[in-house]
Amino acid sequence: MHSRIFICILLSVLDYEFIIKQGGIMDRNLALEFVRATEAGAIAAARWMGKGDKNSADAAAVDEIRSRLNSINFSGKIVIGEGEKDEAPMLYTGELVGSGGVEFDIAIDPLEGTTGVEKGKGNSLSVLAAAPRGCLLSVPGTYMDQLCVGPKVKGVDINASPSDNINIVAESLGKDVDEITVCILERDRHAQLIKDVRKAGARVALIEYGTITAGIATCVDDSGIDIMMGVGGAPEAIITAAALKTLGGDMQAVLKPHKPKFLEQAQDMGFDDLDIVYNIDDLAQGDSCMFAATGITDGPFLKGVVFSGKKITTHSAVMRQKSGTIRWIQADHNCE
Repeated sequence: MHSRIFICILLSVLDYEFIIKQGGIMDRNLALEFVRATEAGAIAAARWMGKGDKNSADAAAVDEIRSRLNSINFSGKIVIGEGEKDEAPMLYTGELVGSGGVEFDIAIDPLEGTTGVEKGKGNSLSVLAAAPRGCLLSVPGTYMDQLCVGPKVKGVDINASPSDNINIVAESLGKDVDEITVCILERDRHAQLIKDVRKAGARVALIEYGTITAGIATCVDDSGIDIMMGVGGAPEAIITAAALKTLGGDMQAVLKPHKPKFLEQAQDMGFDDLDIVYNIDDLAQGDSCMFAATGITDGPFLKGVVFSGKKITTHSAVMRQKSGTIRWIQADHNCE
């Protein structure tokens, strides 16, 4: 009886609906394999928390995640990574990872929120998104104007005024405008946007970094965030889009190259019309997106890594588009 109960629990945790048969051998659930990689990256980065060395923290996370990805039975291609091959020795855009098998695109940020780790502040993650090969938009390492909302919101338009979009969100959520909270990166470029949001009567939540977390928060009940607006990193936008697809949210984005070299890079990649609005299905195609994240430092989405002598505790979230659920995983790692 006890063994049967254990097997049933194990099958539930592994979610065998997504286990892939290949060559007669059953691979493990890829989503859980991916979260093991973000756990390793988060632990490695967290050892540098507050030490004022973001480069070492990032390098530690990259090294651990790459090692874990290469042990997984899949064929992964990094479409969003640490940079171009000549700039990043590992997890660069175009790098192949995994030990062979089903083909997936990987969008990864081993340390999202480097300042949070460097200065001992919150809201840092180790995060990746995955989808079948060809389903994640490959973008240059520049900026994108982004608009993220939850699954109950319909009809927003990134080209509309902030006031119009706020009113649409308020109506969709059954709230008054003055109850709507808009999350925006605290940057000089957003001075007018912040004024417009406040003029519309909505509340503003400013963040130093963490657009991925902010975008996801629009889909999480009681997060306190109803909309995420503004210009942030284009690579992070792709990861956010994959996460929102798993939760039924919506997103629009417009590429905004902020330097001549990024404009040239965008044109080389085929982005000739910079006025195109990319919707969530352009950013992350299909119905098989996955997302995994582990907190490095405490944030509204995930708690950070906790070191307790012989034990290290991590807090992670795993999302699959097919199930539309979030799995919250608290894991205790024996470090003896």
